[in-house]
Amino acid sequence: MDSGPEHPVTSIVIAAIACLTLVLFGLGIATSIGVFVLWVGSIYLANATPPPSHERHNDGLITSESMGELIQHSSIPLLVIEDGKVSIANRAAKRVLGNHIIGQDSRMAFRQPAAVKLLTKKKNGATIIKGLVRRRDIWRMKRQKLSDLMSVIELTNLTAEADISRAHTDFVANASHELRTPLASIIGYVETLQDDSAALDKPTSQKFLDTIHREAQRLQSLVSDLMSLSRIEAVKHDEPTDLVDFVGLVERAARDAAGQERAERLELQLTPDLNVRGDQQQLEQLVRNLVDNALKYGHQDKPVSVVLESGKDANARLTVTDRGDGIDPEHLPHLTRRFYRTDPGRSRAAGGTGLGLAIVKHIVERHRGRLDIESSLGKGTSVIVRIPAVSDEND
Repeated sequence: MDSGPEHPVTSIVIAAIACLTLVLFGLGIATSIGVFVLWVGSIYLANATPPPSHERHNDGLITSESMGELIQHSSIPLLVIEDGKVSIANRAAKRVLGNHIIGQDSRMAFRQPAAVKLLTKKKNGATIIKGLVRRRDIWRMKRQKLSDLMSVIELTNLTAEADISRAHTDFVANASHELRTPLASIIGYVETLQDDSAALDKPTSQKFLDTIHREAQRLQSLVSDLMSLSRIEAVKHDEPTDLVDFVGLVERAARDAAGQERAERLELQLTPDLNVRGDQQQLEQLVRNLVDNALKYGHQDKPVSVVLESGKDANARLTVTDRGDGIDPEHLPHLTRRFYRTDPGRSRAAGGTGLGLAIVKHIVERHRGRLDIESSLGKGTSVIVRIPAVSDEND
């Protein structure tokens, strides 16, 4: 049985003789003893057995255990690959790829041609893989080698960025289309008037001018709504703090939206003393958009009701209801999308821009509220807005 390293007796004897000699030459006894102790201590340290490799923490070696502790709580999916197999996966990686990947061949864990190609490379690198978890997922996979047999894999989810980019592209395309339509109509009629003005009678010319005016107004409304949407999105993270008399605001904005020609169709049921923290201009726009939509798409001989009441959880509940044809259930989840129309022809004929409910949704979100749309075919549609209420100015 190994008893450890032998005592370096010879070295200790030499140290003792040297210290005695120093005493003979006049060096103090205390000093000589101190030198002897340091000398013997250095001899033992020089001959001590080094600790096992698994107990060395500062020798520059990276172990799988230390890597596991390091990456376990990261929110980014991280995996350690050793000799071609997944030896460690943190919680985030297991949520993406499953718990079964530990000990699995790394190529089988990913099963993506681009990922397999990266894993078989001898150098570091990165690649884009699609459909890792769901069909439309997009991930960036990055590989960093730590040694010949060990590497770290980092996964970054790019799906949200891709969705935002796609939505931006769709928005620009839709906005361009919506702007192009009235512009084409205006240009066409103006060119006709310029080329054939002498051949056109007055009623025809007036009809053309009325069309140009109508399309110009539509273009103006579209630009105005686009600017409103942009302004709302610019401050969507800033929670409003002004105290607003919601009852007075709803009544005023609803009557403005109806105007004199549609005032008789408006039915108001307003609970008094309901205040909210909000942006007055945006809340007025919200009410005007909802009331205008209800008056446009409800039956022209039936009323539109605007009800403001105290809802559950200390909310001010605003409900705008028309008595129209209703909306097919398949359209309801998409109504707040920009430029979404259930009936494009009818919407354009009514002067709609396709942005009204998108603006409403963003205003509600900024006010930390909730928007719901309910509809029954043949009966009508109700839009419900809930905004946190305050009892007085000190709340």
